[in-house]
Amino acid sequence: MRVYARILAAGFRTQSRYLPAAFAGLLANATFGLLKSGILLTLVDGGGGEIDGYTAGTMAAYVWLSQGLLGSVNIWSLPSSARRIKSGDIAVDFLRPVDVQFAAIADDVGRGLFALIPRGLPSVGVGVLLVGMAMPAQILPYALGTVSLLLGITLSHALTYLLGTAGFWLVEVRGLQVLYMGVAGLLTGLITPVWLFPAWLEAIAVATPFPAVMMYPIDVLSGRTTGTDALALIGAQAGWLALALVAGGLATRLGRRKLEVQGG
Repeated sequence: MRVYARILAAGFRTQSRYLPAAFAGLLANATFGLLKSGILLTLVDGGGGEIDGYTAGTMAAYVWLSQGLLGSVNIWSLPSSARRIKSGDIAVDFLRPVDVQFAAIADDVGRGLFALIPRGLPSVGVGVLLVGMAMPAQILPYALGTVSLLLGITLSHALTYLLGTAGFWLVEVRGLQVLYMGVAGLLTGLITPVWLFPAWLEAIAVATPFPAVMMYPIDVLSGRTTGTDALALIGAQAGWLALALVAGGLATRLGRRKLEVQGG
C-alpha cells in the first residue's frame, strides 16, 4: 500500500504545478454556478419555496457542492492510462512491480484531491458568500461526507480507467468517451438533482454507479441524507467501487494478454 500512497502523493504534487489552470477552472465553476443557481432557485421559488424537499438553502448547497466537485471527479476526460494504451507505453507499465490499475487510479485520485484546494473549496466559498447555503450544524454529516466524497472521487477515476481499457481493443475510443460524457453528466446529478428526475429516469440512474460519484456525496455532506440512510449510500458507493475495480482488473488482464499476442 505504501507504493500506491506515494503514487497518490506524486499525483497531488504534479497537479499543484498547474495553478493557473486551477484558477481558470475556479472562474468557470463560479460563473456556471451562478447561472445554475439562478435557474434552480427560480424553480424552487416557482414551486412555492420547496420542491421535492429542496428549499432555497438546500438547493443552493446542492449547486455549489456539485460545482466544487467538478475539478476532482472525472466525468468528461479519458485518464492518462488511456493515452498510454493508445501509444503503447502501457507495455512498459506492465513491466513495473505495481498493479497497473491501482497505480493509474492512485495518480488520478491524487490529482483530484489537490483540485479541492484551489478550485473545490473556493467554489463552495463563492456560493456561501454570494448565494448562501443551508448546511448541517453537526459534525457527523461532515465526517460521513468526507468518506463519501473520497469514495465518489475514487469511483469516478475507477470508472474512467475502465472506460479507457476499451483502447486495448479499439483503435479510437473518443466515440465511447463522448457517449460516457453525456450519460455520466446526466446521471451523476451534475445538471439537476437525480431526485428531481421523472420516476422512470430516477430508477435508471440509481441502477447505475453514476449517482454514487456526485449525488450521494452531496446528499451526505449537505445533511440531506443522514443516519442509517447516509451509511446506506456510503455502502452503495463502496459496492460500486469494488465492482468497478474488479471489472477494471479483469479488463486489464485481458488487455495485457492481447498486447502479448500482438507482440506489444
